[in-house]
Amino acid sequence: MAEWEAVIGLEVHVQLQTRSKIFCACSTRFGDPPNTNVCPVCLGLPGALPVLNQAAVEMAMKAALALNCRINRFSRLARKNYFYPDLPKGYQISQYEQPLAEHGYLMVEGPAGPNRASETPAVQKRIGLTRVHLEDDAGKSIHDGFADSARNSYVDLNRSGTPLIEIVSDPDIRSPQEAYDYLTRLKEIMLFLGVSDCNMEEGSLRCDANVSVRPRGAERFGVKIEVKNLNSFRFLKQALEYEIDRQIAALEDGGTLTQETRLWNTDEQRTLGMRTKEFAHDYRYFPEPDLMPLIVSEEWEERVRAGLPELPEARRERFRAQYGLREYDAGVLTVSRPLADYYEEVAGVCGDPRAAANWVQGDLLGALNAAGKDITESTVSAQHLGELVRLIGEGAISGKIAKTVFEKMLAGGQTPQEIIAAEGLAQISDASALEKVVAEVIAASPKQVEQFRAGKQEVLRYFVGQIMKATRGRANPALVNQLLKKHLV
Repeated sequence: MAEWEAVIGLEVHVQLQTRSKIFCACSTRFGDPPNTNVCPVCLGLPGALPVLNQAAVEMAMKAALALNCRINRFSRLARKNYFYPDLPKGYQISQYEQPLAEHGYLMVEGPAGPNRASETPAVQKRIGLTRVHLEDDAGKSIHDGFADSARNSYVDLNRSGTPLIEIVSDPDIRSPQEAYDYLTRLKEIMLFLGVSDCNMEEGSLRCDANVSVRPRGAERFGVKIEVKNLNSFRFLKQALEYEIDRQIAALEDGGTLTQETRLWNTDEQRTLGMRTKEFAHDYRYFPEPDLMPLIVSEEWEERVRAGLPELPEARRERFRAQYGLREYDAGVLTVSRPLADYYEEVAGVCGDPRAAANWVQGDLLGALNAAGKDITESTVSAQHLGELVRLIGEGAISGKIAKTVFEKMLAGGQTPQEIIAAEGLAQISDASALEKVVAEVIAASPKQVEQFRAGKQEVLRYFVGQIMKATRGRANPALVNQLLKKHLV
């Protein structure tokens, strides 16, 4: 392995989150009955003319700008000709020689990404982006297993015409882990922009990999092989690991490689040959005659740029600088834009950013993960969680009582103040009220008093525990310790 180097490029298709398709008014809603969101345009019927969706263009521009691409003032849609049962037009409308955007880059962090436990600064690597271009999606072929030894196949054209962007990387990726990190960063940015939900199970994010190997230090690339069916981040990494090993083994045995497309078989954990890889000329690209060229003015580009949100890496840096968070905490809290927004609201309400970070990424995310929910489904609002953390800081309740209050907030959606009042959970910080409890516990524990006065300091925990038990955990711990030392000495 040390004598060989992998060269990897990724082609990522991102479904844009528009309400209608790219060239017609049909809905893009997922899960509707088959072949119901269709019209003459997306069915490819003769005489039907496409109309470009402006919202799709602006979402594509947002993605391209966030990926540091140059928006081309002039771009053109083209017909990519091939036959497949779920492509009723007989061609896909895409972009070829004149794409929407080019020459971008994405910075990828070190091997463990944003969730690494180490505080070691991440190593940054720049992955170049060849292009970002628009295209429409094909339909979906559904294979229904076997019946009487004959395979049944169906075509659902609801997805036909759904707007996509294809993001093509330069061949700058050198390992399966880098590919994993690149795709993770790409998904994170798309989610922050709100241009896609990136749901791989629904096909909103799809990835193909081009991979070759060459002797380490060589300038010329090896034979490029495309790997498809990479419908999870884990499968991407596994498929690349297998394919790199397969290519190296073939070359070391004196064999040769042929440019081809292979599929990742998840059951067998290996790639399988699918077809000989096509070249660009096989698709007979030519400009789409039914659509005008796409002209992006400088004013339009600047208007779209002005609407970009704060991107994940910038937000992580601000969280570290503004709130004093550790790199790990900032990484966790910026995994998604809704989570980052939620945290900032909690921190603003309670006035203690670090305590807010602990509660959000610990108690709240732990409860949500256990329930299979994300932050947008939380029954505890950011305002209410912020109020709970503030009450702890003010000494109104103890940290232990706060856990109880939080559980009730999760279950019922009540405010912390309502729960504390209804359950009588307010912390007792009145010295005169606690004096009586302390005196009673000391009087009932002569043996422990004798042990403490003989120098056994750890007995103090026994008294604290008894007082907490008597007050149902509501006694102010600092005041309890102060009173105990006063009466025991």
